[in-house]
Amino acid sequence: MPVEYDEPSGTVVLRTEATCYVLRVDRAVLHVHWGAHLPLEDAVGLPVRSEPDNSFAGPFDGVEEYPVEGGARFGVPALEVRFADGQSPVEPEVTGVRVVGAGHVVVSLRDRVRPLTWETHYRVPPDGDVLERWTEFEHTGTSGPLLLVRHAAAHWPLPRRQRWRMSAVHGGWSDEHRLARTELAVGETTLTSRRGHTGHQANPWVALDTGGADEEHGEVWATALAASGSWRLTVQRTAAGEVGVILGEGHEGAEIALAPGRRHVTPVSVAVHSPGGFGAVSRAFHTYVRRHVLPYPGESRPVLYNSWEATGFETSEEGQLRLARRAADLGVELFVVDDGWFGTRDDDRSGLGDWTPHPGRFPRGLRPLADEVHRLGMAFGLWVEPEMTNPDSELFRRHPEYVLHLPDRTATELRHQLVLDFSRHEVTEWAYGRLRRMVAEHTVDFLKWDFNRSFTEAGARGGGPDARRVHIEHARGVHRVLDRLRAEFPRLRIESCAGGGGRTDLGMLARTDQVWTSDNTDAVQRLAIQHGFSQVYPARVMSAWVTDSPNPLTGRRVPLAFRFHSAMAGVLGIGGDLDRWTPAELAEAARLIGLYKDIRPLVQHGHQYRLLAPGDGALTAVQYVGPDAGQTVVLLWRPGAWFGPAHPPLRLRGLDTGARYRDEDTGEEWSGATLMGFGLPLPCLPDGDCASALVRLRQVA
Repeated sequence: MPVEYDEPSGTVVLRTEATCYVLRVDRAVLHVHWGAHLPLEDAVGLPVRSEPDNSFAGPFDGVEEYPVEGGARFGVPALEVRFADGQSPVEPEVTGVRVVGAGHVVVSLRDRVRPLTWETHYRVPPDGDVLERWTEFEHTGTSGPLLLVRHAAAHWPLPRRQRWRMSAVHGGWSDEHRLARTELAVGETTLTSRRGHTGHQANPWVALDTGGADEEHGEVWATALAASGSWRLTVQRTAAGEVGVILGEGHEGAEIALAPGRRHVTPVSVAVHSPGGFGAVSRAFHTYVRRHVLPYPGESRPVLYNSWEATGFETSEEGQLRLARRAADLGVELFVVDDGWFGTRDDDRSGLGDWTPHPGRFPRGLRPLADEVHRLGMAFGLWVEPEMTNPDSELFRRHPEYVLHLPDRTATELRHQLVLDFSRHEVTEWAYGRLRRMVAEHTVDFLKWDFNRSFTEAGARGGGPDARRVHIEHARGVHRVLDRLRAEFPRLRIESCAGGGGRTDLGMLARTDQVWTSDNTDAVQRLAIQHGFSQVYPARVMSAWVTDSPNPLTGRRVPLAFRFHSAMAGVLGIGGDLDRWTPAELAEAARLIGLYKDIRPLVQHGHQYRLLAPGDGALTAVQYVGPDAGQTVVLLWRPGAWFGPAHPPLRLRGLDTGARYRDEDTGEEWSGATLMGFGLPLPCLPDGDCASALVRLRQVA
């Protein structure tokens, strides 16, 4: 049973396949256990952590499931309220516990005097190891709004341990998802985005272990937030040894005014515990995303071609048709026209918001190009940036009021553009109407939805108590537009992009099909970016391109095979100028695209094992295993030249120890026990920098 509830003791046990989570509901909602499975009769008898022995400590600090600001509580609050009279303390009272269906528990609370109720929801999705939590608030009064100053989705208390280490990602534009593991300091460690979108600098997830976990061993606890706007995640470690993680939308100052009778529902926070190291936690997240988040989880993502690096803004019908024919000859399945196809878009200074074909570049419109792309056997896609406008655009001249800006402040332009305020109904109605006409008129199968600058001067016109709510509501407006588009056009597929990986989160993945991982297409640097990305997000959504050499961003020269092998670790795309590729390169590309299609079911739907991390040695390696362990593929890279001793055999994971596996290229055979115990003998890599290999193994007995 995913949920067991002992009503006399108030003990609730939530079970996933590998772990259980125990709380106790009495005068307060207190945490008991999160870790290995326990029988209910033992959970009922477990003590809650001991009461403090001095008047400077709070009795609920670190043990309350959803801490509030009020009473003898001195830790980070999940809920902080400013009532109509300016008072803030909350005095919670439990009003009920109910089990909803097989795996869903709701604990209801209210303030003892003030007009506020809230429900904390716990849910165990089937067939996995993830727990979900969220919170719903309601103003039960009849006059005056109250202000939700902090409104977290969840607080996840962790067990007491002597030592803690924190894993998270950091970075910037073209340097996203850089994994770092550091000792957790006593105090409050906060990760956040104040930018109005998920951000390149951090991502809304964190993993914690006691310092000894590795890829396949050791207890790890991890949690993530399904929010696409500004967000805040705080890990608190007290001097008394209590540790917990609080996650929520917004940041300091991003408050929500709740009018009488109104409700506010937080995004979902998901969490995983595993004794099987960071790899097991990642695979649990990957399974959850594939089964419970993605709109079409069973689909395989197509091989795409994107024209940006070939043409820049110099798009034309003739040039795109030529590239489309070359792409089709390679075996590409989706052709995407990037920036420059619309309005007066001759550079990045004009045209955003004018989503009609450029009259000089596409005098016949886009339909002839779309028809030819479809005739060639490919789907047709367009780049769009619906949340932005240039001051030099017809949209801005007609509707300057649509822009996210305060009238008495100077508008800050970044990349010569301004942000449209998607927290406003009239703006999202305009965006939806324009997008639906564009998709219908041009028979568009795919949108690359971009977002190329962060918020500035973000506030509600006319002010008000929650003037900065736009940091939350803009992203929710984007979600609503995406939901409507997908409902009207079930065949439409969408890629989330924000200058690369600046809007990668579970909230966007519930409405899109893949993520543009980074604007950095350097095949070597991508290995570290993809390594960090894979900690939470599966290869099934990780878009990766093969581009030209030398790389347009870094100038690095990389062999074509290495570029392909790097991109084949996710959703393969081609982004180079095919007009400049030699016949030999085109032939090799066609061969490797065919090879990718062969391994695609494993990469996009199999279990991922990070065998050798980037930077830990001369080699980097990742393995994908089919659900029944009948097939596996290994991608291996050596970014630099190597003159030391030979690398030891590569010990594989996830195979059937009693079965035999044949290398589909060499014909050599080994048992699963040998491949996991002794290891796979490494293939011979070419000399010099940037050598790589791909090994396919299939079960034969």
